[in-house]
Amino acid sequence: MLSTILRAAVLCATLASCKQTETVPTTSAPAATTPSAVTAPAQQAPQQATLLTGAQQTELYLPYLQGKRVGMVVNQTSTIGKTHLVDTLVSRGVKITMIFAPEHGFRGDADAGAHISNSTDAKTGLPILSLYGKNKKPNADQLKDVDVVLFDIQDVGVRFYTYSSTMHYVMEACAEQNKPMLLLDRPNPIGYLIDGPVLKPGFKSFVGMNTIPISHGLTLGEYAQMINGEKWLKNGVQAQVKIIPVKGYNHKMFYSLPIKPSPNLPNDQSIKLYPFICLFEGTTVSQGRGTHTPFQIIGAPYYPDKSFSFTPVAIPGMSMEPPYKDQVCYGKDLTKLELKENFTLSYLLDFYQKSGQKEKFFNNFFKSLAGTDELQKQVMAGMSEKEIRATWKTDLEAYKKMRKQYLLYPDFE
Repeated sequence: MLSTILRAAVLCATLASCKQTETVPTTSAPAATTPSAVTAPAQQAPQQATLLTGAQQTELYLPYLQGKRVGMVVNQTSTIGKTHLVDTLVSRGVKITMIFAPEHGFRGDADAGAHISNSTDAKTGLPILSLYGKNKKPNADQLKDVDVVLFDIQDVGVRFYTYSSTMHYVMEACAEQNKPMLLLDRPNPIGYLIDGPVLKPGFKSFVGMNTIPISHGLTLGEYAQMINGEKWLKNGVQAQVKIIPVKGYNHKMFYSLPIKPSPNLPNDQSIKLYPFICLFEGTTVSQGRGTHTPFQIIGAPYYPDKSFSFTPVAIPGMSMEPPYKDQVCYGKDLTKLELKENFTLSYLLDFYQKSGQKEKFFNNFFKSLAGTDELQKQVMAGMSEKEIRATWKTDLEAYKKMRKQYLLYPDFE
């Protein structure tokens, strides 16, 4: 297990001297009252107004970057205000030698699963190396001119959102190459939500690296501590990670993202619905790709209720080959849905029952998204949501107990 988190008032002299995960102390917001198990908390604008991301607290990490060659794992969300972190650090004299880009690319304009080519940033002239596709983990040659790896990406708190998987591989590479990692933490917009089946080891993939539920209730800083503490990296290695925590954040908050984290999560509603709507990517149902409301509408040509329809089309920068391209789909409009539940299987069960497709309703990706083959079997067996949820209880409770060890912020319970 991870040893007690170091909270020293004086930071260590160099990142290279840090022997385990370390957090730099900040003043956090007080713990809030416990929310309902199913009712999503309202946005808390006053709290968010005083929130400072790790990147914004430059005084806590700039001294450690001076004189070092820095590799940066960043994308379009890596900003201080309206200025990209790369531009800020360059202006402060930090020597950046490499930019590592995750899924969707450095500027965040590539479609999900699209091939990302290595390139050069037009503004700074810095080389950009893709960490998506065949090269998901930096190798020794790619890190040879790097003294410290800086990781700063906005996540959305869902297991199959691949930025956390990129972080896992970057941590592993840093551990293997004895390179320290500086993680600038950002809030989990739905950090109050822990739900869905816990991944089974046999279903590990890039959309599910570790044994956590679909909605894990962690920031990436907390998740990094869990990865180290549970020794989930290959061969049980542990990365030297220094975390700059968010100031003023707690797990009861809903955090409204100032920049969309990827092309098809354009707003708060899509992020709230994403944990359970994304399961439809493993089925014959469209999740609204090819529209301007992805992950907020669902449908298929065969759905019997014709009261709502949409037609997916190619949209540059969002989705060029969406499911059912140029075909009319019928289904549900969730764009204005007031969420009474944070996570629900009701839509999945409804579409399955009305599809009449049995096992053909699912594709092979569904098991990877669910992190288990049990959910598909349960849906096909006609189990109710209540019955299905009961099968998650033991694993979820065990996960929640483990999670408590790695929290950096006041929890929702």
